Amino acid sequence: MGITLTQQAADHISRYIEKRGKGLGLRLGVRTTGCSGMAYKLEYVDEPAPGDQVVEQFGVKVFVDPKSLPFLEGTQLDYGREGLNEGFRFSNPNEKATCGCGESFTV
Repeated sequence: MGITLTQQAADHISRYIEKRGKGLGLRLGVRTTGCSGMAYKLEYVDEPAPGDQVVEQFGVKVFVDPKSLPFLEGTQLDYGREGLNEGFRFSNPNEKATCGCGESFTV
């Protein structure tokens, strides 16, 4: 599976799982919504779901459900700060366009 994490993303996920006190990793998926059709979704994983694909990098596990995988293949998950904003950034080669507000994308 071609999903990758940067060191910054892995460090951020690791810190938040530690703060939370439990969790196996982070689930990365897509859902249908927004102006462009799809949006990324992130949530903690306490138990893997049947069929999950798992990527482990820098000691952090990322779980992806089989329905989201085709839309996420080749995606790099990064974490960073720009001015006063900080958060995850997705570099997804499957994206054809994003909406003006940056909340959704189309493939």
